[in-house]
Amino acid sequence: MNLNGVKLTWLGHATFRIETPARKTIMIDPWVMGNPMCPEKDKDVKKVDVLLCTHGHFDHIGDAVTIAKKHNPTVVAIPELAHWLEKKGVKNVAGMNKGGTQTIGDIKVTMVHADHSCGIQDGDQLVYGGEACGYVIEFSNRLKIYHAGDTNVFGDMAIIRDLYSPEIAMLPIGDHYTMSPREAAYACKLLKPKTVIPMHFGTFPVLVGRPGELQKLVPDIDVVELKPGVTISHEQQIQRPELRRA
Repeated sequence: MNLNGVKLTWLGHATFRIETPARKTIMIDPWVMGNPMCPEKDKDVKKVDVLLCTHGHFDHIGDAVTIAKKHNPTVVAIPELAHWLEKKGVKNVAGMNKGGTQTIGDIKVTMVHADHSCGIQDGDQLVYGGEACGYVIEFSNRLKIYHAGDTNVFGDMAIIRDLYSPEIAMLPIGDHYTMSPREAAYACKLLKPKTVIPMHFGTFPVLVGRPGELQKLVPDIDVVELKPGVTISHEQQIQRPELRRA
């Protein structure tokens, strides 16, 4: 996995912090305070320039409003979720829909499909939050990363491969609410990434899928299990002992 100047940190579950070559900070699916896998040192968010939200479930937007109000990032979400965030007082919301691409600073963000439900728990109400989505992020160094969000495998992942060719795919593997390693392995056949970073596993007992299971099913793809809170920035760093290879 060659990040070529991009710094990548998994904060547990589906939450990632990414530093671009221009030192802008992206956060995907901001759930840190209640996230049992997020290290304590990372729960006090210091900086965010771009906030990407895949859908409105609590374990993906739990801290979106708080972080957005504190740091005033550009917030990207599907229109219905974007509207809800604006109603909660979030500024600088850049709503978009599937197939669209936005340039934000030194990155291009494309919203793509995800096969999942979406409802926002707002007090004692469940509010429609639009459809779930994923993102393809293209950096100034030409690196492309696909964050699938919460999803099952779907055939049009082949279109994501054909149109965007992401080198790195962040795929949920936990089972029950998303793909298990079996479905994620089929997703790999469609996407053909060089590297897969598993996510959305181990947070709750029901999320039983594990990276080692996926690696056995896709021996020709590099499956990299990150340790929450550890930042990687170039190929050699994935060999460090605090990073567990599947």
